[in-house]
Amino acid sequence: MAVIAARRYRGGTAIEDVDIGCPTREPLGPGEFVWIGLHEPTAAELDAVAQCFGLHPLAVEDAQKTLHLPKVEIYGDQLFVILRTAHLDGETIVYGETSVFLGPGFIVSVRHGSARAHTELRERLESAPAALAHGPDYVLHSIIDFIVDGYFPIVETLEERVLAMEAAAAETFLEREDIRRLFAIRREVVRFQRLTGVAMDVINRMVNHPMPNIDADMTPYFRDVRDHVQRVEYRLTGLREFLTSVTETSTMLEQQRQGDITRQLAAWAAILAVPTAVAGIYGMNFAFMPELHWKYGYFAVLGVIAVTCAVLYARFRRSGWL
Repeated sequence: MAVIAARRYRGGTAIEDVDIGCPTREPLGPGEFVWIGLHEPTAAELDAVAQCFGLHPLAVEDAQKTLHLPKVEIYGDQLFVILRTAHLDGETIVYGETSVFLGPGFIVSVRHGSARAHTELRERLESAPAALAHGPDYVLHSIIDFIVDGYFPIVETLEERVLAMEAAAAETFLEREDIRRLFAIRREVVRFQRLTGVAMDVINRMVNHPMPNIDADMTPYFRDVRDHVQRVEYRLTGLREFLTSVTETSTMLEQQRQGDITRQLAAWAAILAVPTAVAGIYGMNFAFMPELHWKYGYFAVLGVIAVTCAVLYARFRRSGWL
């Protein structure tokens, strides 16, 4: 069922459930408003709500479709807001969409693809009637704050994964799969930051410009939500820089390891060059060469080779090449 909850509130207290078709809806009294929550409604269900509350057709069309960027639109005495939800699925950030219609005495939320239901939020608000008594504009603030708070666990999880990869990079070479994961995380962070930047613009507009059905005393609440989005943006910027740092650190460590291996190979090549050179000289098969007919010539040559190689090994060892 698409209708998660549809209730009328008076003074912050739920007094009755309402029909989204509202064929016999009574006029709202002082301090009353209706909050309807829909999850992936059909076109017929959304049209029924639209007819009941006189929602603008363009806003209804946007609420039926998905994958919009965050935005805020004013239609007469109604406000229409779209925000994107997000949750982490493995290595990928999966996005949903929440559309909110705010009008005189009502608020309608429409969720698509969101992993977090508003049931917890509604229960929390209903347990605090004094806060809910502010009206539907307070509910709008709470929904936006609920969505933005869902961004922080994503950022924290990505930070922990990148920290683990940095620790691994300091110990051993990053495998191809690790490098692929680094770039995949960076790609997700860039997309996420682009989304939060647009959300920041939406909330800034709600803070700095008069909006229908939002009282002036709600401005500090929306300003607080803006601060939350700003903190997410700062952390995402830091995460992007950290990802770049991990990549550069891994590259430098790999170059250093390659340099160590190159020095070791050069040192062993220099040591092995001594017996190779001596064997090459005495392997030229000339009839007249020194020490060819000396009784101890063979052992003397072996001794010279051994001593020379030992001296070279000691020198390279002392210089840190071996």
